[in-house]
Amino acid sequence: MAISLLATFLSLSCLFTLSFCFQTKRFDLPMAGRDWLPAGATWYGSPRGAGSEGGACGYGNAVDQAPYSAMISAGSTTIFNKGKGCGSCYQVMCTTHKACSGKPVTVVIADYSCPGTVCQRESAHFDFSGTAFGAMAKPGMADELRSAGYIYIQYSRVACEYPGRTVTFHVEHGSNPYYFAVVVEFEDGDGDLSAVEIKEGSGEWRAMRQSWGAVWRLDTSSPVHGPFSIRLTTQYSGQKLVANNVIPTGWQAGTTYRSFVNYS
Repeated sequence: MAISLLATFLSLSCLFTLSFCFQTKRFDLPMAGRDWLPAGATWYGSPRGAGSEGGACGYGNAVDQAPYSAMISAGSTTIFNKGKGCGSCYQVMCTTHKACSGKPVTVVIADYSCPGTVCQRESAHFDFSGTAFGAMAKPGMADELRSAGYIYIQYSRVACEYPGRTVTFHVEHGSNPYYFAVVVEFEDGDGDLSAVEIKEGSGEWRAMRQSWGAVWRLDTSSPVHGPFSIRLTTQYSGQKLVANNVIPTGWQAGTTYRSFVNYS
């Protein structure tokens, strides 16, 4: 009887708190690579760096910090997808060079690149940070792999996962009551976005426009002040997520606001 009551208590607890139960995140994309495709690969920036600082997605110096930790890549036209590919995750691996480990590593798309004429002769190309390129090497052979400059790789789209992180909104410098722009980061699952909407207080949802990369903006003739709720729709599977009152009244440009939600 006591055991039965305890089981019932624990089951009910799962309805109210995550402390008592184990939850497995379920995404439309696989957690590990499958259906591998061929691509070309190069690298840019410093050998142990993060490529460029934010690049064409607008992540700024966040690319050099956790959870990105410089494991980022620029994507060619099909991967970058006019900025809609920003934030998407891929497992990549190489086997064509003696320094290749043959083991997959995960990178996040944070920039656009089409070096030389590769976009005309390849269906996909990754231009990695020096750190990410070297991560495909056997232990102690990262510099040797980077010295190859260009290699063939295999890639597979996978779900993004940022343990312990929630979706984050960075209010862009220059934002004001008539122009409000945010960079959206750390979305689990698809990682990419097709639509972003904003609501002030108890008002109506208003569509934001993709400004560039992962930067979404609202231009308005009437001033807005907050608080703001933001609704996201992913590009890959169309899943929606609402961050209620994530940006407070009195928000400041250049400030990052963390929500309490993420895709699961």
